[in-house]
Amino acid sequence: MPQHYLHALFNARSVAVFGASERDDSVAGTLFRNLRHAGYQGEVYPLNPKHETVFGERCYASASELPTVPDLALIATPAPTVAQVMEDCGKRGIRHAVVLSAGFRETGAKGAALEESLKRVAEKYGVRFIGPNCLGIQRPAIGLNATFSQGATHAGELALVSQSGALCTAMLDWAESNSIGFSSVISTGASADLDFGEILDYLAYDNATRGILLYIEGIRDARRFMSALRATARCKPVVLVKVGRHEAGSKAVQSHTGALVGSDAVFDALVRRAGVVRVNTILQLFASARALALRIQPSGNRLAIVTNGGGPGVMATDLAVDLGVAMAELAPATLAALDQHLPATWSHGNPVDIIGDATAARYRVALEASLADPGVDGALVMLTPQAMTQPTAVAEAVIEVARTAGKPVLTCWMGEDQVREGRALFKRAGIPYFTTPEPAVEVFSFLSAFYANQRQLQQTPEPLSQQIAPDIDGARLIIESALAHGRRLLSEVESKALLSAFRIPVAQTVIARDPMEAMLLAQQIGFPVVLKINSPDITHKSDVNGVRLGLSSGQAVRAAFGEMLADVRRLRPDATLDGIVVEPMVKRPHAREVLLGVTCDAVLGPVIVFGAGGVDVEAFRDRAVTLPPLNGFLARDLVGRTRVATLLGAFRNRPPADMDALENVLLRLSEMVCELPWLAELDINPLLVDEHGALALDARIIIAPRVPRADRYAHMAIHPYPTHLVTHWQLPSGLDVVIRPIRPEDAELTQNFVRGLSEESRYYRFMDAMNELSPVMLARLTQIDYAREMALVVQATIDGRDVELGVARYAIDADGKSCEFALVVGDTWQKQGIGHKLMGVLMDVARAHGVETMAGEVLDANKSMLKLMQGLGFRIEPHPEDERVRWVSRAL
Repeated sequence: MPQHYLHALFNARSVAVFGASERDDSVAGTLFRNLRHAGYQGEVYPLNPKHETVFGERCYASASELPTVPDLALIATPAPTVAQVMEDCGKRGIRHAVVLSAGFRETGAKGAALEESLKRVAEKYGVRFIGPNCLGIQRPAIGLNATFSQGATHAGELALVSQSGALCTAMLDWAESNSIGFSSVISTGASADLDFGEILDYLAYDNATRGILLYIEGIRDARRFMSALRATARCKPVVLVKVGRHEAGSKAVQSHTGALVGSDAVFDALVRRAGVVRVNTILQLFASARALALRIQPSGNRLAIVTNGGGPGVMATDLAVDLGVAMAELAPATLAALDQHLPATWSHGNPVDIIGDATAARYRVALEASLADPGVDGALVMLTPQAMTQPTAVAEAVIEVARTAGKPVLTCWMGEDQVREGRALFKRAGIPYFTTPEPAVEVFSFLSAFYANQRQLQQTPEPLSQQIAPDIDGARLIIESALAHGRRLLSEVESKALLSAFRIPVAQTVIARDPMEAMLLAQQIGFPVVLKINSPDITHKSDVNGVRLGLSSGQAVRAAFGEMLADVRRLRPDATLDGIVVEPMVKRPHAREVLLGVTCDAVLGPVIVFGAGGVDVEAFRDRAVTLPPLNGFLARDLVGRTRVATLLGAFRNRPPADMDALENVLLRLSEMVCELPWLAELDINPLLVDEHGALALDARIIIAPRVPRADRYAHMAIHPYPTHLVTHWQLPSGLDVVIRPIRPEDAELTQNFVRGLSEESRYYRFMDAMNELSPVMLARLTQIDYAREMALVVQATIDGRDVELGVARYAIDADGKSCEFALVVGDTWQKQGIGHKLMGVLMDVARAHGVETMAGEVLDANKSMLKLMQGLGFRIEPHPEDERVRWVSRAL
């Protein structure tokens, strides 16, 4: 795999420090000293036109005087000078920088103008930079301390990325005293150029990083962030703290759904779908860092607690339940084993209370039995020093069991003097230890959430469910007609027509303009009927007496029509009235009222909401939020996270609701979000669900104009599986094959394909003779973000078994206009046109995504590939860095 384009930034072989001086209060001077003291072995060039030397070394007046082109520029000059310094860097050929200077957008309009000027200059010369207004970066393994923080940082396997420089310094101070090291420390500052997304991209590829900690105050590029976060979480655990809330603006909320969903709830939905873990406090981030440093990674959330004190065990259990941690139910065989070795007075359940006089041997037996239970995913061992307790001996026993357990073990040695030695043993053994139950249970809950969220990460829903196709064209015509007339709020009739186009069952709806028409329509529909006011200005009809239920005669309809108009004119004289809606009175005695909705977060785009419905929806505030697209697994998870979910089962005299029908409506709603980017807000409230199915009684939809994009799903944070790219083809031999985008479940198919390649083919593709892909590499190749990369596989069914014949892939570069490709065809299937066909389809897909140039690396020895590339119109040139390789490229 080629080096990441940010490799030189984080592995700089030479550094230029702009603004360096010997003043004690000089940021650039501190940078220079830190680089020297940290043992950085690369060249360090101080620059300052006011000095001839700095700390005894030659000081250069400008970048043009430097003897070589540095890999990295560190800029700590006054804000008004930074753009010119960046200009000098660009002219000298420096392509990476860290701008530590403050005084930009955080200071107001003048500073914002300086920041825009800086960005323009950097873009002009292709300089990628971190900052401004940041602490800097560290790569301890190579001695690169390009920060103005004090103290040493140990090398390790954790990366810390933070928008707060102060948080970085606090974390580094804590880590030093806890013997925790870092692969990278990155303070992003204002993120005028490089943001979380591209930095995460790099860390996903960085072999020195095994876990990542993020401190987030806001997101600039949601699609890039989500894409990179998901890609990283597929191969490395990520723990984040998100503070603050995104304010969507001052516009009045126009629907139930908009009133319910704040951006923080949406961010939680992002965390679930990204497969990462969110903690709430800095202390929890510290605790998670310790666990990640020790590679604590549960495979589930079922916790067993072993304790010699009933009270602490109950405290830990209460907290576990509050945090959603499942207390493991011990198997009968486990209980029987414990009965044989524990006193009769033990708790006979979880928590496993082994009584105050517990010896080291008793702890060993209890822990071994608990960890051997298949229903246990991890254990918390607690000890309170009592008269007969031997804390050090017990610690030694726990360490011995934990070494071979294969499941995470956390410890809580409560007290101080008597347990100090035991905690020291845990520290040396690399076992997480805590002084109280709360942080121990919290850490297990956060890291076990990683397992649950990873299941969501694996889901790759299609934009359309495998059901009767929706009438997408008809739905778009409804929206286009409303927008053409300058309307953003659809009428109830239009809203229900839109739902019907996507096969969502709706109650029959007609509009009457006068009392006589209302009576006639009611007679056609059949009594009893419902009347509802029809106004674009009234969201909650019941607030203005705008609903009449169970009208059973023509006279009642005529009377209600007049009363409703009078009430609305009295209570909302400013509202525009457009007649009254007439509907049948739906009689479903066992129905539950739920709400389904869509709202658009200003950062993350459309989100889907599910919860309790009816007129009191805001009061109950029972709702769950998720990011589309959905499949059955995600739809069921969404419903299961609400309180109303318990009412959907059998309850008293009511039979269980038709959950398949509810799931179907959620999948149809997901289809609407995918295919109708104009949706701004949508309410279905209530949706009636009972044993006979689901029916939408009321709907309200707000639309907004959208500029067409090359990517049809650009409005979504998560790109759905691109089913429109699935095609069928036939080889010259007559074998039918499918060309389709890769899926996460193709891991085994891909592994078998690589195993079947000849040693020569593996070397041509990977420049390595490996015959098997690592789990990390397999995840990278099969779990992709279709918005910025593509992998097309050719698959055939041979003797009842699916076989991969070849694969072509591209990854879009940071500029969004070029991409790098790779192609490999199985040895058995070469010379049948597969490579030519795959490249043709791949180029078409890249072109449709707005990519203008495709390039790649081909070994000079791979003559057949070079011939294919030449035939496809690629230009072949020597590689600038490797004489064994040719660089091939072409415009699309």
